[in-house]
Amino acid sequence: MARLFFVCMILSWSISATQADDSVVAPNAQPEKIIGDCLFTEGPAVDAKGNVYFTDQPNDRILKIDLEGKISTFLKPAGRSNGMFFAPDGKLIACADEQNELWEIDADGSHRVLAKDFNGKRLNGPNDLWIHPAGWMVITDPFYKRPWWQHSEMPQDGSHIYRLNRDGTGITRVDGKFKQPNGIIGDKERGYLYVADIGDKKTYRYRFTPEGELADRTLFCELGSDGMTIDVEGNIYLTGNQGVTVVGPDGQTKEIIKIPEPWSANVCFGGADRKTLFVTASKTVYSVKMRVAGQ
Repeated sequence: MARLFFVCMILSWSISATQADDSVVAPNAQPEKIIGDCLFTEGPAVDAKGNVYFTDQPNDRILKIDLEGKISTFLKPAGRSNGMFFAPDGKLIACADEQNELWEIDADGSHRVLAKDFNGKRLNGPNDLWIHPAGWMVITDPFYKRPWWQHSEMPQDGSHIYRLNRDGTGITRVDGKFKQPNGIIGDKERGYLYVADIGDKKTYRYRFTPEGELADRTLFCELGSDGMTIDVEGNIYLTGNQGVTVVGPDGQTKEIIKIPEPWSANVCFGGADRKTLFVTASKTVYSVKMRVAGQ
């Protein structure tokens, strides 16, 4: 009996060790708070060097975290920007929520409006976006009533996702079968686009062509998300009140990275090696050292 117990203990330890080795988080790494004086952080985006930009939406500013960890204000006012993503040409594309617009922002902070309406009506309020290396973009356009808006009713006939060209032209409605589309990320290596319907607590997957045509809408997992990112192994990172939920390419939850805040809004990989996870969580931003790199 004692020998059997000893064998079981070794087996149990081996399984635990294997699970720990398989974690996406670096060994012994813990979330570290790097800023805590914001009102609500959102929209982290990484540039070509690994610097991370994020928004403090109620304070109407975009901040930058450089490779040494220094935090500075990049742009204020910033159109109440929400989700952001860097285009292949280095321009920062932002969902400028104040006037329901999509902005292209230069390195000096100057901007131009890429899109603001569809079929002659103002967009609901672009929330998040993803840009393919070829340049085409997909945005989510839910409806959240903002205290700074002059309108109180939804301009469009529902909450949808849209595809448009890099220069803002050719906007088309891709899919309207959502309650509240929010987080979005693409897997450029495998040809997938993921869109979270936070209002229905689901995330969907599409297959896309190099030209940006979307097809094969499939339920990926029974979880919604505010923001999303992806690593080189194809794992999808979803945010919400549990922290960051890591879902494998098969749609099964692998692990949860706990963040000690009531809400984790968005997430991206940054740093020179893309092995640091940055989480915008309520009034704070956290960083987590990772085993895997962002895609």
